[in-house]
Amino acid sequence: MPILLLVESTSASVLPASLGSRYVARQPILTSNEQVFGYELLFRDGVEDYFQSTDPDVASRSTVDTSMLMGLDILCDGRRAFINCTRDTLLKDYVTLLPPAQAVAEIVKSVAVDDLVEAACIRLKKGGYMIALDDFVVDDPRSGLARFADIIKIDTKSTSAEHQAAIFKRHATPACRMLAKTVETRESFSDGKNAGFSYFQGYFFRKPELLHAREIPKHRVNYMRLLQAISSDDLELSEVDGIIKGEPSLCYRLLRYLNSAAFGFSSEIHSVKHGLSILGEREVRRWVRMVATLGAGQDKPSDLVLSAMVRARYCELLGSKIPHGESDLFLVGLLSLMDAILEIPMGVVLEGISLDRETRAVLLGQTSNLEPVYRLMLSQEAADWTQLSKLCAQVKLPESVATEYHWKAMQWAREMTTGT
Repeated sequence: MPILLLVESTSASVLPASLGSRYVARQPILTSNEQVFGYELLFRDGVEDYFQSTDPDVASRSTVDTSMLMGLDILCDGRRAFINCTRDTLLKDYVTLLPPAQAVAEIVKSVAVDDLVEAACIRLKKGGYMIALDDFVVDDPRSGLARFADIIKIDTKSTSAEHQAAIFKRHATPACRMLAKTVETRESFSDGKNAGFSYFQGYFFRKPELLHAREIPKHRVNYMRLLQAISSDDLELSEVDGIIKGEPSLCYRLLRYLNSAAFGFSSEIHSVKHGLSILGEREVRRWVRMVATLGAGQDKPSDLVLSAMVRARYCELLGSKIPHGESDLFLVGLLSLMDAILEIPMGVVLEGISLDRETRAVLLGQTSNLEPVYRLMLSQEAADWTQLSKLCAQVKLPESVATEYHWKAMQWAREMTTGT
Protein backbone atom coordinates (compact mmCIF):
# COMPACT_ATOMS: atom_id res chain seq x y z
CA MET A 1 0.00 0.00 0.00
CA PRO A 2 1.58 3.23 -1.06
CA ILE A 3 1.38 6.40 1.00
CA LEU A 4 -0.65 9.11 -0.69
CA LEU A 5 0.80 12.58 -0.94
CA LEU A 6 -0.50 15.67 -2.69
CA VAL A 7 1.33 18.19 -4.80
CA GLU A 8 -1.19 21.01 -4.58
CA SER A 9 -1.43 24.04 -6.85
CA THR A 10 -2.57 26.37 -4.09
CA SER A 11 1.06 27.19 -3.34
CA ALA A 12 3.20 29.08 -5.83
CA SER A 13 6.21 27.07 -4.70
CA VAL A 14 4.66 23.81 -5.84
CA LEU A 15 2.67 23.76 -9.11
CA PRO A 16 1.35 26.38 -11.53
CA ALA A 17 -2.38 26.91 -10.98
CA SER A 18 -3.09 25.97 -14.60
CA LEU A 19 -2.11 22.38 -13.94
CA GLY A 20 -4.48 21.91 -10.99
CA SER A 21 -3.98 19.42 -8.16
CA ARG A 22 -1.80 16.37 -8.70
CA TYR A 23 -1.83 13.28 -6.50
CA VAL A 24 1.30 11.27 -5.80
CA ALA A 25 1.67 8.00 -3.89
CA ARG A 26 4.85 6.52 -2.52
CA GLN A 27 5.89 3.03 -1.52
CA PRO A 28 8.96 2.35 0.64
CA ILE A 29 11.97 0.33 -0.51
CA LEU A 30 14.06 -1.14 2.30
CA THR A 31 17.46 -2.77 2.57
CA SER A 32 18.00 -6.24 4.06
CA ASN A 33 18.63 -4.65 7.49
CA GLU A 34 15.30 -2.78 7.22
CA GLN A 35 16.69 0.67 6.56
CA VAL A 36 14.74 2.84 4.10
CA PHE A 37 16.70 3.07 0.85
CA GLY A 38 14.12 5.01 -1.14
CA TYR A 39 10.52 5.35 -2.27
CA GLU A 40 8.81 4.56 -5.54
CA LEU A 41 6.72 7.57 -6.55
CA LEU A 42 3.44 6.85 -8.32
CA PHE A 43 1.25 9.44 -10.00
CA ARG A 44 -2.51 9.15 -9.83
CA ASP A 45 -3.09 9.84 -13.51
CA GLY A 46 -0.06 7.95 -14.77
CA VAL A 47 3.25 9.29 -15.99
CA GLU A 48 2.13 10.08 -19.53
CA ASP A 49 -0.94 12.00 -18.37
CA TYR A 50 1.36 14.07 -16.21
CA PHE A 51 3.27 15.30 -19.24
CA GLN A 52 0.42 16.39 -21.51
CA SER A 53 1.23 19.74 -23.11
CA THR A 54 1.68 21.29 -26.52
CA ASP A 55 5.31 21.76 -25.49
CA PRO A 56 6.57 18.66 -23.62
CA ASP A 57 9.56 20.54 -22.24
CA VAL A 58 7.29 23.13 -20.60
CA ALA A 59 5.12 20.38 -19.13
CA SER A 60 8.09 18.45 -17.78
CA ARG A 61 9.65 21.51 -16.16
CA SER A 62 6.39 22.66 -14.56
CA THR A 63 5.69 19.22 -13.11
CA VAL A 64 8.92 17.30 -12.56
CA ASP A 65 11.26 20.24 -12.01
CA THR A 66 8.93 22.34 -9.86
CA SER A 67 6.86 19.82 -7.93
CA MET A 68 9.37 17.02 -7.52
CA LEU A 69 12.68 18.87 -7.32
CA MET A 70 11.36 21.32 -4.74
CA GLY A 71 9.46 18.68 -2.85
CA LEU A 72 11.74 15.66 -3.15
CA ASP A 73 13.03 15.85 0.42
CA ILE A 74 9.44 15.92 1.67
CA LEU A 75 8.21 13.25 -0.74
CA CYS A 76 11.06 10.84 -0.05
CA ASP A 77 12.38 11.97 3.34
CA GLY A 78 15.82 12.57 1.83
CA ARG A 79 16.01 9.08 0.29
CA ARG A 80 16.13 7.95 -3.34
CA ALA A 81 13.11 8.64 -5.54
CA PHE A 82 12.22 5.82 -7.96
CA ILE A 83 10.53 7.44 -10.97
CA ASN A 84 8.47 5.27 -13.34
CA CYS A 85 9.72 5.85 -16.87
CA THR A 86 7.80 5.15 -20.07
CA ARG A 87 9.51 5.17 -23.44
CA ASP A 88 8.58 8.80 -24.01
CA THR A 89 9.86 9.80 -20.58
CA LEU A 90 13.19 8.12 -21.29
CA LEU A 91 13.69 9.53 -24.76
CA LYS A 92 12.90 13.08 -23.63
CA ASP A 93 15.28 12.88 -20.65
CA TYR A 94 12.66 14.08 -18.14
CA VAL A 95 14.41 12.34 -15.25
CA THR A 96 17.56 14.42 -15.81
CA LEU A 97 15.66 17.41 -14.42
CA LEU A 98 16.13 15.75 -11.02
CA PRO A 99 19.42 15.44 -9.09
CA PRO A 100 21.29 12.22 -10.01
CA ALA A 101 22.07 11.60 -6.33
CA GLN A 102 18.35 11.35 -5.57
CA ALA A 103 16.59 9.99 -8.65
CA VAL A 104 16.36 6.41 -9.94
CA ALA A 105 14.97 5.90 -13.43
CA GLU A 106 12.63 2.90 -13.16
CA ILE A 107 11.94 1.51 -16.63
CA VAL A 108 8.45 -0.01 -16.79
CA LYS A 109 7.79 -3.36 -18.46
CA SER A 110 5.97 -1.84 -21.47
CA VAL A 111 9.12 -0.15 -22.80
CA ALA A 112 10.27 -1.70 -26.07
CA VAL A 113 14.04 -1.88 -26.39
CA ASP A 114 15.72 -0.29 -29.41
CA ASP A 115 18.72 1.89 -30.18
CA LEU A 116 16.97 5.06 -28.98
CA VAL A 117 16.10 3.55 -25.60
CA GLU A 118 19.62 2.20 -25.18
CA ALA A 119 21.03 5.61 -26.04
CA ALA A 120 18.79 7.17 -23.36
CA CYS A 121 20.12 4.68 -20.80
CA ILE A 122 23.68 5.53 -21.76
CA ARG A 123 22.94 9.22 -21.21
CA LEU A 124 21.46 8.46 -17.79
CA LYS A 125 24.47 6.39 -16.74
CA LYS A 126 26.89 9.06 -17.91
CA GLY A 127 24.88 11.57 -15.90
CA GLY A 128 25.32 9.53 -12.74
CA TYR A 129 21.74 8.21 -12.50
CA MET A 130 20.74 4.79 -11.22
CA ILE A 131 18.55 2.63 -13.45
CA ALA A 132 16.02 0.03 -12.29
CA LEU A 133 14.08 -2.45 -14.41
CA ASP A 134 10.56 -3.00 -13.06
CA ASP A 135 8.63 -6.30 -13.05
CA PHE A 136 11.49 -8.25 -14.59
CA VAL A 137 10.81 -11.85 -15.70
CA VAL A 138 12.69 -14.76 -17.24
CA ASP A 139 13.43 -14.02 -20.92
CA ASP A 140 12.33 -10.43 -20.38
CA PRO A 141 12.22 -8.39 -23.62
CA ARG A 142 14.26 -5.73 -21.78
CA SER A 143 17.16 -8.13 -21.09
CA GLY A 144 19.32 -6.00 -23.36
CA LEU A 145 19.02 -3.17 -20.81
CA ALA A 146 20.23 -5.32 -17.90
CA ARG A 147 23.81 -4.20 -18.56
CA PHE A 148 22.74 -0.67 -17.59
CA ALA A 149 20.70 -1.70 -14.56
CA ASP A 150 21.72 -1.03 -10.99
CA ILE A 151 18.56 -2.70 -9.66
CA ILE A 152 16.28 -5.38 -11.10
CA LYS A 153 12.82 -5.60 -9.50
CA ILE A 154 11.09 -8.99 -9.31
CA ASP A 155 7.50 -9.52 -8.22
CA THR A 156 8.03 -12.42 -5.83
CA LYS A 157 4.32 -13.22 -5.68
CA SER A 158 3.97 -13.84 -9.40
CA THR A 159 7.47 -15.20 -10.12
CA SER A 160 8.32 -18.78 -9.11
CA ALA A 161 11.40 -19.53 -7.02
CA GLU A 162 12.84 -21.38 -10.05
CA HIS A 163 12.44 -18.34 -12.29
CA GLN A 164 13.82 -16.04 -9.59
CA ALA A 165 16.93 -18.22 -9.38
CA ALA A 166 17.31 -18.11 -13.17
CA ILE A 167 17.18 -14.30 -13.16
CA PHE A 168 19.75 -14.18 -10.36
CA LYS A 169 22.09 -16.53 -12.19
CA ARG A 170 21.97 -14.51 -15.38
CA HIS A 171 21.85 -10.93 -14.14
CA ALA A 172 22.86 -10.58 -10.47
CA THR A 173 26.28 -8.99 -10.06
CA PRO A 174 27.90 -6.71 -7.44
CA ALA A 175 26.89 -3.81 -9.70
CA CYS A 176 23.33 -5.05 -10.25
CA ARG A 177 21.27 -5.85 -7.15
CA MET A 178 17.95 -7.67 -6.98
CA LEU A 179 14.81 -6.14 -5.41
CA ALA A 180 11.87 -8.22 -4.18
CA LYS A 181 8.45 -6.62 -4.73
CA THR A 182 5.16 -7.28 -2.90
CA VAL A 183 6.86 -8.40 0.31
CA GLU A 184 3.99 -8.29 2.81
CA THR A 185 4.99 -10.82 5.49
CA ARG A 186 8.01 -11.54 7.67
CA GLU A 187 8.17 -14.99 6.15
CA SER A 188 8.46 -13.66 2.59
CA PHE A 189 11.05 -11.12 3.78
CA SER A 190 13.15 -13.90 5.32
CA ASP A 191 12.75 -16.03 2.20
CA GLY A 192 13.88 -13.10 0.08
CA LYS A 193 16.95 -12.48 2.22
CA ASN A 194 17.88 -16.15 2.00
CA ALA A 195 17.44 -16.04 -1.77
CA GLY A 196 19.91 -13.16 -2.03
CA PHE A 197 17.67 -10.13 -2.57
CA SER A 198 19.27 -6.84 -1.51
CA TYR A 199 16.17 -4.63 -1.48
CA PHE A 200 12.54 -5.19 -0.48
CA GLN A 201 9.36 -3.34 -1.39
CA GLY A 202 6.26 -3.87 0.72
CA TYR A 203 4.86 -3.40 4.22
CA PHE A 204 6.09 -6.52 6.02
CA PHE A 205 7.82 -4.28 8.61
CA ARG A 206 4.55 -2.62 9.63
CA LYS A 207 2.99 -5.77 10.98
CA PRO A 208 4.02 -6.85 14.50
CA GLU A 209 4.94 -10.48 14.90
CA LEU A 210 2.17 -12.08 16.95
CA LEU A 211 4.61 -14.54 18.53
CA HIS A 212 6.54 -11.66 20.08
CA ALA A 213 6.69 -11.72 23.88
CA ARG A 214 3.85 -9.77 25.52
CA GLU A 215 6.32 -7.90 27.71
CA ILE A 216 7.35 -4.50 26.37
CA PRO A 217 11.17 -4.33 25.92
CA LYS A 218 12.77 -2.77 28.99
CA HIS A 219 14.34 0.19 27.20
CA ARG A 220 10.90 1.16 25.88
CA VAL A 221 9.01 1.03 29.17
CA ASN A 222 9.63 4.73 29.83
CA TYR A 223 7.99 5.68 26.54
CA MET A 224 4.84 3.83 27.53
CA ARG A 225 5.00 5.35 31.03
CA LEU A 226 5.10 8.79 29.42
CA LEU A 227 2.08 8.06 27.26
CA GLN A 228 0.26 6.82 30.34
CA ALA A 229 1.18 9.94 32.34
CA ILE A 230 -0.12 12.36 29.75
CA SER A 231 -3.30 10.39 29.13
CA SER A 232 -4.51 11.27 32.62
CA ASP A 233 -7.15 14.00 32.90
CA ASP A 234 -5.08 15.71 35.61
CA LEU A 235 -1.63 16.16 34.13
CA GLU A 236 1.14 15.99 36.74
CA LEU A 237 4.13 17.84 35.27
CA SER A 238 6.38 16.61 38.07
CA GLU A 239 5.62 13.01 37.08
CA VAL A 240 6.40 13.74 33.42
CA ASP A 241 9.61 15.51 34.44
CA GLY A 242 10.66 12.54 36.57
CA ILE A 243 10.10 9.99 33.82
CA ILE A 244 12.02 12.05 31.29
CA LYS A 245 14.97 12.52 33.67
CA GLY A 246 15.15 8.76 34.07
CA GLU A 247 15.75 8.27 30.35
CA PRO A 248 18.81 10.16 28.98
CA SER A 249 17.77 9.65 25.35
CA LEU A 250 14.40 11.26 26.10
CA CYS A 251 16.06 14.27 27.73
CA TYR A 252 18.22 14.74 24.67
CA ARG A 253 15.36 14.35 22.22
CA LEU A 254 13.04 16.69 24.12
CA LEU A 255 15.62 19.43 24.40
CA ARG A 256 16.61 19.02 20.78
CA TYR A 257 13.06 19.43 19.53
CA LEU A 258 12.25 22.27 21.88
CA ASN A 259 15.27 24.18 20.64
CA SER A 260 14.44 23.54 16.98
CA ALA A 261 13.11 26.22 14.66
CA ALA A 262 9.74 24.44 14.56
CA PHE A 263 8.87 25.73 18.05
CA GLY A 264 10.23 29.23 17.53
CA PHE A 265 11.09 30.03 21.15
CA SER A 266 12.92 33.35 21.61
CA SER A 267 15.48 31.78 23.95
CA GLU A 268 16.99 28.32 24.22
CA ILE A 269 15.48 25.74 26.55
CA HIS A 270 18.14 24.47 28.95
CA SER A 271 16.22 21.95 31.03
CA VAL A 272 13.18 19.72 30.80
CA LYS A 273 11.60 21.53 33.75
CA HIS A 274 12.12 24.86 32.00
CA GLY A 275 10.49 23.54 28.84
CA LEU A 276 7.51 22.13 30.69
CA SER A 277 7.01 25.37 32.60
CA ILE A 278 6.60 27.56 29.52
CA LEU A 279 4.42 25.16 27.53
CA GLY A 280 0.68 24.97 28.06
CA GLU A 281 -0.85 21.67 29.11
CA ARG A 282 -2.12 20.92 25.62
CA GLU A 283 1.31 21.45 24.08
CA VAL A 284 3.01 19.38 26.77
CA ARG A 285 0.75 16.45 25.93
CA ARG A 286 1.29 16.86 22.21
CA TRP A 287 5.02 17.37 22.58
CA VAL A 288 5.57 14.35 24.81
CA ARG A 289 3.53 12.09 22.51
CA MET A 290 5.67 13.08 19.57
CA VAL A 291 9.00 12.55 21.29
CA ALA A 292 7.90 9.31 22.95
CA THR A 293 7.07 8.00 19.48
CA LEU A 294 10.42 9.10 18.09
CA GLY A 295 12.23 7.49 21.01
CA ALA A 296 10.30 4.24 20.83
CA GLY A 297 11.03 3.99 17.13
CA GLN A 298 14.70 4.88 17.21
CA ASP A 299 15.77 1.40 16.10
CA LYS A 300 12.91 0.92 13.62
CA PRO A 301 12.72 1.82 9.91
CA SER A 302 12.39 5.59 9.55
CA ASP A 303 9.26 5.14 7.45
CA LEU A 304 7.38 3.81 10.49
CA VAL A 305 8.12 6.79 12.70
CA LEU A 306 7.61 9.31 9.90
CA SER A 307 4.27 7.73 8.99
CA ALA A 308 3.11 7.79 12.62
CA MET A 309 3.92 11.49 12.76
CA VAL A 310 2.14 12.14 9.46
CA ARG A 311 -0.94 10.26 10.65
CA ALA A 312 -1.02 12.18 13.93
CA ARG A 313 -0.79 15.61 12.34
CA TYR A 314 -3.16 14.66 9.50
CA CYS A 315 -5.87 13.48 11.90
CA GLU A 316 -5.37 16.62 13.98
CA LEU A 317 -5.91 18.81 10.92
CA LEU A 318 -9.00 16.82 9.91
CA GLY A 319 -10.40 17.49 13.37
CA SER A 320 -11.13 21.08 12.38
CA LYS A 321 -13.50 19.84 9.65
CA ILE A 322 -14.92 16.53 10.90
CA PRO A 323 -16.87 16.04 14.17
CA HIS A 324 -14.94 13.85 16.63
CA GLY A 325 -16.40 14.54 20.07
CA GLU A 326 -13.84 14.86 22.87
CA SER A 327 -11.35 12.43 21.31
CA ASP A 328 -7.79 13.59 20.65
CA LEU A 329 -7.26 12.88 16.95
CA PHE A 330 -3.53 13.58 17.16
CA LEU A 331 -3.26 10.67 19.60
CA VAL A 332 -5.44 8.47 17.38
CA GLY A 333 -3.06 8.88 14.44
CA LEU A 334 0.04 8.54 16.59
CA LEU A 335 -1.04 5.32 18.31
CA SER A 336 -2.26 3.73 15.08
CA LEU A 337 1.28 2.52 14.27
CA MET A 338 2.54 2.03 17.82
CA ASP A 339 1.98 -1.73 17.59
CA ALA A 340 4.42 -1.91 14.68
CA ILE A 341 6.92 0.45 16.34
CA LEU A 342 6.93 -1.50 19.62
CA GLU A 343 6.49 -4.88 17.87
CA ILE A 344 3.57 -5.92 20.05
CA PRO A 345 -0.16 -6.34 19.32
CA MET A 346 -2.32 -3.23 19.58
CA GLY A 347 -4.26 -4.71 22.47
CA VAL A 348 -1.05 -4.89 24.51
CA VAL A 349 -0.11 -1.32 23.55
CA LEU A 350 -3.41 -0.03 24.89
CA GLU A 351 -3.42 -2.07 28.12
CA GLY A 352 -1.56 0.56 30.10
CA ILE A 353 -3.01 3.71 28.55
CA SER A 354 -6.18 5.46 29.64
CA LEU A 355 -8.17 6.27 26.51
CA ASP A 356 -11.74 7.29 25.74
CA ARG A 357 -13.98 4.53 24.45
CA GLU A 358 -14.18 5.82 20.87
CA THR A 359 -10.40 6.04 20.49
CA ARG A 360 -9.78 2.62 21.99
CA ALA A 361 -12.47 1.07 19.79
CA VAL A 362 -11.23 2.49 16.51
CA LEU A 363 -7.62 1.44 17.24
CA LEU A 364 -8.80 -2.09 17.96
CA GLY A 365 -10.87 -2.26 14.78
CA GLN A 366 -14.19 -2.06 16.61
CA THR A 367 -17.25 0.11 15.91
CA SER A 368 -16.49 3.74 16.71
CA ASN A 369 -17.70 7.23 15.88
CA LEU A 370 -14.13 7.94 14.77
CA GLU A 371 -14.29 5.45 11.91
CA PRO A 372 -14.78 8.11 9.18
CA VAL A 373 -11.59 9.92 10.22
CA TYR A 374 -9.64 6.68 10.65
CA ARG A 375 -10.76 5.25 7.32
CA LEU A 376 -10.02 8.54 5.59
CA MET A 377 -6.49 8.43 7.00
CA LEU A 378 -5.97 4.87 5.79
CA SER A 379 -7.42 5.43 2.32
CA GLN A 380 -5.25 8.52 1.90
CA GLU A 381 -2.15 6.57 2.86
CA ALA A 382 -3.03 3.55 0.72
CA ALA A 383 -3.80 5.67 -2.36
CA ASP A 384 -7.27 4.15 -2.53
CA TRP A 385 -8.66 6.91 -4.75
CA THR A 386 -12.19 5.53 -5.01
CA GLN A 387 -12.57 5.06 -1.27
CA LEU A 388 -11.04 8.47 -0.64
CA SER A 389 -13.65 10.17 -2.82
CA LYS A 390 -16.50 8.25 -1.16
CA LEU A 391 -15.33 9.09 2.35
CA CYS A 392 -14.82 12.77 1.55
CA ALA A 393 -18.36 12.92 0.19
CA GLN A 394 -19.66 11.11 3.27
CA VAL A 395 -18.14 13.64 5.69
CA LYS A 396 -18.80 16.59 3.35
CA LEU A 397 -15.12 17.41 3.02
CA PRO A 398 -13.68 18.61 -0.32
CA GLU A 399 -11.18 16.05 -1.57
CA SER A 400 -8.71 18.83 -2.30
CA VAL A 401 -8.81 19.90 1.37
CA ALA A 402 -8.23 16.36 2.62
CA THR A 403 -5.21 15.88 0.38
CA GLU A 404 -3.86 19.34 1.10
CA TYR A 405 -3.93 18.48 4.81
CA HIS A 406 -1.95 15.33 4.10
CA TRP A 407 0.68 17.30 2.27
CA LYS A 408 0.90 19.75 5.17
CA ALA A 409 1.20 16.82 7.57
CA MET A 410 4.11 15.45 5.53
CA GLN A 411 5.89 18.76 5.68
CA TRP A 412 5.35 19.04 9.43
CA ALA A 413 6.49 15.47 10.09
CA ARG A 414 9.64 16.04 8.07
CA GLU A 415 10.46 19.10 10.19
CA MET A 416 9.81 17.25 13.43
CA THR A 417 11.82 14.14 12.58
CA THR A 418 14.82 16.09 11.35
CA GLY A 419 14.69 18.65 14.17
CA THR A 420 14.97 21.55 11.72
